[in-house]
Amino acid sequence: MHSPSTPIVKDLVLVGGGHAHVTVLKRFGMKPLPGVRLTLISKDVMTPYSGMLPGLIAGHYRFEETHIDLGPLARFAGARLYRDEAVGLDLENRRVLCRGRPPVPYELLSVNIGSAPRTLDVPGAAEHAVPVKPIDQFVAHWERLQRRVLAHPGSTRIGVVGGGAGGVEILLAIQHRLRALLAVAGREADDPQFHLYTDSDEILPTHNRRVRARYRRILQARGVHLHLEHQVCEVAAGALHCADGSRHVLDEILWVTWAGAAGWVAQTGLETDARGFVQVNDFLQSTSHPEVFAAGDVAAMVNHPRPKAGVFAVRQGPPLAANLRRALLDRPLKPFVPQRQFLSLVSTGDRYAVASRSGWALEGAAVWRWKDWIDRRFMAKYRDLPEMDEGGAVAMPRGLAGEAAIKEISTLAMRCGGCGAKVGSTLLNRALSELQPVDRKDVLVGLHAPDDAAVVEVPPGKLMVHTVDFFRAIVDDPYLFGKIAANHSLGDIFAMGAEPQTALALATLPYGLESKVEDTLRQLLGGAQEVLEAADTALVGGHTGEGDELALGFSVNGLVAREQVLSKGGMRAGDRLILTKPLGTGTLFAADMRHKARGPWIQGALEGMLQSNREGARCLHRFQATACTDVTGFGLLGHLVEMLRPAGVEVELELDAIPALPGALETLAAGIASSLQPQNVRLRRAIHDLETVARDPRYPLLFDPQTAGGLLASVPASEAQACVEALHGAGYTEVAIIGRVNPPGERLEPVTVLL
Repeated sequence: MHSPSTPIVKDLVLVGGGHAHVTVLKRFGMKPLPGVRLTLISKDVMTPYSGMLPGLIAGHYRFEETHIDLGPLARFAGARLYRDEAVGLDLENRRVLCRGRPPVPYELLSVNIGSAPRTLDVPGAAEHAVPVKPIDQFVAHWERLQRRVLAHPGSTRIGVVGGGAGGVEILLAIQHRLRALLAVAGREADDPQFHLYTDSDEILPTHNRRVRARYRRILQARGVHLHLEHQVCEVAAGALHCADGSRHVLDEILWVTWAGAAGWVAQTGLETDARGFVQVNDFLQSTSHPEVFAAGDVAAMVNHPRPKAGVFAVRQGPPLAANLRRALLDRPLKPFVPQRQFLSLVSTGDRYAVASRSGWALEGAAVWRWKDWIDRRFMAKYRDLPEMDEGGAVAMPRGLAGEAAIKEISTLAMRCGGCGAKVGSTLLNRALSELQPVDRKDVLVGLHAPDDAAVVEVPPGKLMVHTVDFFRAIVDDPYLFGKIAANHSLGDIFAMGAEPQTALALATLPYGLESKVEDTLRQLLGGAQEVLEAADTALVGGHTGEGDELALGFSVNGLVAREQVLSKGGMRAGDRLILTKPLGTGTLFAADMRHKARGPWIQGALEGMLQSNREGARCLHRFQATACTDVTGFGLLGHLVEMLRPAGVEVELELDAIPALPGALETLAAGIASSLQPQNVRLRRAIHDLETVARDPRYPLLFDPQTAGGLLASVPASEAQACVEALHGAGYTEVAIIGRVNPPGERLEPVTVLL
């Protein structure tokens, strides 16, 4: 990863987590370029390896074995992972247009988003057929298909359109798995009927005649109905219409035809071929825009056309990484010529496969084991990453590449302190001009008419509630971090029973070229503004400066009626304790820094941090909560002790009832904890029967510091269950009653927590 103090000079943006890009990430992680910032835009955090998809469908592999986790890989590469979908390019201004976030600027861009069957070419196919690509969507559909077949009495008729290797392999994998599931259910007689449709007079047309003959024999032996020279001209609900006038009634239609590019690619202005694929030269560089590269299925090599096969995407990874590095350093690019002949290993559903290359073919169980060994070895390269320290540090690169990059950034290395460290006014004004703060009548002077300070009116009968939070980024995405920081800062206001009114931003931005600092600020405040706007909170000003690391916080003011103030100290004996969100963000992000956390775990934690506490607080008020606080840096036990001291009561917690984020117990069990956890553990003296409690696997969770955590509240016992149901209906799906409040005992410690 880059040193935090290295100024950012150039942005390399990777669109898509395809086979070539995972190689680029691995290689840049092993040898980073100072001053170059990597950003990966991918709508999926788990990217599938196409070579193992049939094995997943057939039941030979688990989901995790067939997908590359982009979270740890991006962390290892020092890349910002933006979980979003590219929908276009602004080539003139060099920006990637995304579905759910501000545009992402680049100096150099690489596209590796794969392809999808062309359902739009046949009327009705998009509505009534299920494409096998994108793979992640098909995997979800496959789970539903299995349930439907098992619930459907009698035989199910399944049709696969496409007689290439992909169609044949998927059909046989599905057949193998469904037969096994039906056998377990004692329904062998309900064996599904399979139909394979192709407009060619042969199956597997790109393979040699020996391979074709073997698969014709295998399909016949498996009872597959083969429909050669059947061009599908229309798809209806439950039926295929072919050009010869025949109609075929089916319960399920899968589409595995020739691939096409995503529709937005041809609309970007890049030169594309007839099927919408980006035309690239021998350097994997766009023939029309040299700052854009492409690889894998989405790319069409003008001088070396090849079939759309995963083997070519894998082989393009190393030369793509090398040429991206050379382009960033303004060095000559090196041509890449893909091999003409390649080894093909096609499975037959069971643990059996056919191998081919040029004119020869070989089949058997040993061939499947060979394929399995190759696939697992490939996956291990991106799963078993080199160890890193908790800061994610990797040694600086040596040699000419590193020296060249360092020379380019040397003029940015010296920075002033004090007021000289502030972000320039021109840059700041440009970034702020795109914001539209909430228009509140009680804000007399704010960003709509900037002055030396904001002027805000306090309505009659209201009390002012003040809070401030500030912390360094826990994610590399400034837009996402802006949302998290704003949500975290609003938590104290909601916990007090108040409604936020205004916010002042405090931001530290990493050193870089002015354009890079401006973009970071724009993304940061853009994300924060979305959260503030949803909470009807006006951003009225703030302060920005440059430093080693990205950091953000807010000073928030809120309003509350005197009789509605909800403090920490109102707990009463007999109350029930309610926690609205699961715990575990501290350990999960500590694990993420060491690339020990799975991508879905981090995604789950992010979704929790992005959930506002506003509706939760309103719900707790509605059910007469007696005390409330938000769970943040001191952990559950630390904040609970703060509630107990003024109330003079004890609490009996049910450890098993405390909700944990997916993966949190695993990372804690591995000894991975936040750097703040040791300070929180000092409060263990408040626990009764500590020796017994400490053996529970959830014990470390009590001390885990949270970011944008949930609300911890005491509610009268008569209202507790109804409150939980209401919170669940409001979207707090992991809300739980985790304990009860008891009268004080006769122990020396009045804040003893019973567990």
